[in-house]
Amino acid sequence: MEGTIITREAAWELLTEFTQSESLRKHALAVEACMRACSRKLSDGSPDVTEDEENLWGIVGLIHDFDYEKYPTPEEHPYKGNEILKERGYSDEIRRAIMSHAEYSGVTRDTPMEKALFACDELAGFITAVALIKPGKSLAEVDTKSVRKRMKDKAFARKVNRDDIINGAADLGVDLDEHIAFCIEALKAVAPELGLDGSAAKTA
Repeated sequence: MEGTIITREAAWELLTEFTQSESLRKHALAVEACMRACSRKLSDGSPDVTEDEENLWGIVGLIHDFDYEKYPTPEEHPYKGNEILKERGYSDEIRRAIMSHAEYSGVTRDTPMEKALFACDELAGFITAVALIKPGKSLAEVDTKSVRKRMKDKAFARKVNRDDIINGAADLGVDLDEHIAFCIEALKAVAPELGLDGSAAKTA
């Protein structure tokens, strides 16, 4: 990987510098968790993914929307973010992956990491939305069936593009139901950080 080696701590600092919204920060953590899980499953087809490789995938997930709060329009996001990342020494590999998650950017998704980011982004947000309407506001209450049921409800989480979820899994070469179940499990690992471990319901 060319460019400066970026630590997870530096990526988190970048995210929090540009993103004040708690929900956007949680979305970043959710996509990071899914990307780390995907790196272990997909990276070069090897089960022995290196810590550096997992970190790379995780950082891409963590900062993919870091510029969105300040630059939310399609004219600005992720282009402004790409400029900032270049200034700060982030590698072409990281910047290209982030550019590729926006359908309108014209940047194709060629690598497993780029395809995984697109496949996890909208889905992570959707799974989170499903968990939040459960009685316990917990990921433990979410399964593939409940996610698929809500995907058919056009009024639910209407900003989430269902086609992106479907096409993302297809492009990744995985069964949609399998991918949904995989991402639910990945998110459970960070449920406390996401406020989706049932604690939110207890304080409500």
